Amino acid sequence: GIRAVRQAVEACARLGVPYLTLYAFSIENWKRPHTEIKLLMALLREYLKKEVKELNKQNIRLGVIGRVGELPKPVQRDLQNALERTQRNTGLRLTLALNYGARAELVDAVRALWRKKKSDGSLTITEDSLSERLYTRGLPDPDLLIRTSGELRLSNFLLWQVAYSEIWVTETLWPDFTQQDLFQAIIDYQKRERRYGGLGLG
Repeated sequence: GIRAVRQAVEACARLGVPYLTLYAFSIENWKRPHTEIKLLMALLREYLKKEVKELNKQNIRLGVIGRVGELPKPVQRDLQNALERTQRNTGLRLTLALNYGARAELVDAVRALWRKKKSDGSLTITEDSLSERLYTRGLPDPDLLIRTSGELRLSNFLLWQVAYSEIWVTETLWPDFTQQDLFQAIIDYQKRERRYGGLGLG
């Protein structure tokens, strides 16, 4: 899948796409066999070490969402190093969802609101106040969600943020996903009319 990541990132950077979020490792993935998890973590560390130079060359800033503090310490160190080395870049914002789950994200946001209540006595629950405490604060909601492998479910990914996102599904498996697939998704997206719950004008 690293080749697919590289192709998607390079294509988005070339097209001027400002934000790209990749679901790299979910909270549920811990249920996989230990040997598979170990391999995934090794591949993640390899990607972080090898790709930082290329990210800087393409002016790409790396970010992360999820319960990062629960990742293995070596992964956390490599991730922090990559974040620091790309933080001044002003092009594509590449965000990796690591140890991420949308339900966990909502729980953590509510906990943050409750901590504020305990610290200063104020508790204002609105869409904005909740959004400001999500992992994705500072990032816009996705315009387009690409689902590979023909799966017709969100798999606990950005449940709050994709409320009005356009969804594009392909039978292609992620390791086989190419720039051509990405271009097709964007072309199809451009043909759609986004109404955000309102009536279409056309």
